[in-house]
This record gives sequence, C-alpha cells and structure tokens, in this order.
Amino acid sequence: MCLLFSWGIFSQNDTTRKTILKGQIIHSETKHALSAAHVLNLNTVQGTITNENGFFELLAIVNDTILVSYLGYSSIKLKITNDLLKGNELEIALYEKSEETREIIIKSTNLIGVLEIDIKQVPKDNFTRIRINGLPQTYEVGRPTKKNYSSPIAALFQPVDFLYNLFGNKPKQLKKLQKLKKEDDLRKMLSGKFDREVMMEYLGMDSQELSELLTDCNYSEYFIKKASDLQLIEAVLDCYENYKALKKGKIERDKIPEKNQN
Repeated sequence: MCLLFSWGIFSQNDTTRKTILKGQIIHSETKHALSAAHVLNLNTVQGTITNENGFFELLAIVNDTILVSYLGYSSIKLKITNDLLKGNELEIALYEKSEETREIIIKSTNLIGVLEIDIKQVPKDNFTRIRINGLPQTYEVGRPTKKNYSSPIAALFQPVDFLYNLFGNKPKQLKKLQKLKKEDDLRKMLSGKFDREVMMEYLGMDSQELSELLTDCNYSEYFIKKASDLQLIEAVLDCYENYKALKKGKIERDKIPEKNQN
C-alpha cells in the first residue's frame, strides 16, 4: 500500500512539475532556422523568442498549450505531452502563408520639426484615437456611430456585455490578459504582432467578433486594423474597466430608494 501511495504521489508530481521545453523553429521547405519566432505558453502566459539559430526554451507541464507564430507564416498550437518533456529537442516546421501582395501607396507630408505645427500637417482618419509622443492628450476625432438595437433582447448580446460576463465567469482569462500587458518580455513580443491570435484564443472570439467588440467599445475601424496586438489588449482591458464601472454605478443607483433619489 505504501509503494502504491508513493507511486501515485510521484506520478502526480511528474505531471505538475514544470520542465524546460526545448526546441527549434524552422522553415517547412528550406529547413532554415527562423529567428525571432514567437513561442507562448497559453496556460502560464509565459513567452519567449527564438534565437538567431531558431532555438528556444520555455517552461511547461503536461497538457499546456504552446502557440508558435512567425510573421508571414501559419501559426501552430501544440499540446504538451509527456514524451515532449523528456529532454529531446522539439523541431517545429512552419509553412508560409499564401497571401496576395496588396498595393501600398505612400504619401509624404512636409514637416518642419516643430511638434505643435507638424501635428496639424498629419492627416487624421475619422473617429481615430491618436497618441503622439510628447503630447499627453488623446485626441478623439469625430464620433463613432452607435449601434441601434431593434429590441431589448438584441441589446443583451452586445459584445461588451459578452466581455463583462466572460471575465465575471472566467476571471482567469482576465488575469491572463492583464499579465500580457504587464510583463515586459510579453509586451515587447506583442508590440510587434498584428495577427490577433492570442486575443482570439483567450477571448474565444474570431476576428470578426473581436472587431465588433472593439467597435462596441467606440474604437475606429482604422485603429482596429492598424493597432498592434498589445494596443488591442490595452484597449479591451480599458473598455472592460470602464464598462464595469458603469455597471457598478448603475447597480448602486438602482439600490437607492425612490425617496432618496427624489
């Protein structure tokens, strides 16, 4: 009985003990190493970037999910099993995305080097939130179009309501997004990403639903398309905090007796 009990404890510790997962990211056809590829443990919210030879090391345990991504390549999600944590180096091959090259038009703007004057020269997109180094303000240009809901039932399914309920029922998802925003290494990684994969994974949304959520949060189409993953995460978290404050204020007002309200 002691032997069986000890073996059971050993087996349990073996599945919960963090181990260094080692591997290399390569091109699927040329077999060339891919440096600066992103490797993120979706469970622990820890990430790293491959070195110049495509190698990486990342802490993981059995059943963790690893997301591997590289600009211009199809990403891979990998479920960690016991055999992957035996010390052998893992080789992950990524395939290039077959996307059409779009025409890019670059327009020049005559700047003189004076911030207060140059800011007026920069073309502004309608409904764009503009942040510029050296100026503390956030400029709001125009007003985003509000959605009109045909019935009270339709209004219940607003994307922001979904976000509020999601973080209420699954606070771990909220903490993971907050960790992405706080960790310096993760911030650097996400500031150069524009595929929205991490957010879609944590929020359980596709790209269209994520766009609708940000639109519901009064962000412009320009911002949704051009912002980095880090900027989008900050936008979603800010939207959630503002919406939570409004909800809390409404609930507190509803609790006040009518006599006090009058």
